[in-house]
Amino acid sequence: MFETLAILMTLTGSAAVPVQAGAGEVDVKLVLAVDTSRSMDFEEVRIQREGYIEALKHKEFIDAVKGGLTGRIAISYFEWAGFVVPGSVLDWHLIENESDAIAFADKLEQRPLNTQRRTSISTAITQGASMIVSSPYTAMRQVIDVSGDGTNNAGNPVAPTRDKAVEAGLIINGLALMLRPSGAPGGLDNYYADCVIGGPGAFVLPVYKIEDFGIAVRRKLVLEVSGLSPVPEIQKAAAQPKSDCMAGEKQWQDFFDR
Repeated sequence: MFETLAILMTLTGSAAVPVQAGAGEVDVKLVLAVDTSRSMDFEEVRIQREGYIEALKHKEFIDAVKGGLTGRIAISYFEWAGFVVPGSVLDWHLIENESDAIAFADKLEQRPLNTQRRTSISTAITQGASMIVSSPYTAMRQVIDVSGDGTNNAGNPVAPTRDKAVEAGLIINGLALMLRPSGAPGGLDNYYADCVIGGPGAFVLPVYKIEDFGIAVRRKLVLEVSGLSPVPEIQKAAAQPKSDCMAGEKQWQDFFDR
């Protein structure tokens, strides 16, 4: 336990907050880290937001929550691009039933829609780890759920950041938005599998059409909440990574060199 906290403190650069007495145990602590970089247009950002809202209210998600050992989860949310978007953080909410899920989704729906520059997946992982450290809940599974449409091109390199989080006992899953070319040689889903996701049962789910986003989010949330193994068509972490985890940084540097 103390080694885990030490790793997370190193990753986040902040002191760990002790778990509050009597706060209770949940089946999973789940952080939703959502990309709002300008590589997506406003319509795509809107549909993405609606996908999360619909998934959180859906019966499949709520049934997955109720079907756990404790019958409740802790969930939080933030948006990121080259940095964590100020004011985007929805802190931890306890979800036990439909009204809890709807209340969290309604708070998300009230947030303004914005986009920002650059893409720092490493910053998203660090923020997610920091939120898990400071959570007042305890859980056997701690998951950072990263959705994005591009490679890391700002902040720290993503692979070492991922490795520290996994070493601390976190699971990182990915939702790769493959609506247009991402600049990831071999495909963004392979980049996420090789460089972003990690931990027991980690997986990446690709999305090729924006209209499929809502279904993909719901599938991923149900898997994460229930702790079920990913179905065969969902890509797991690669046994022998082939992607260049610095591809985004190199492309950004090439842009400035030209």
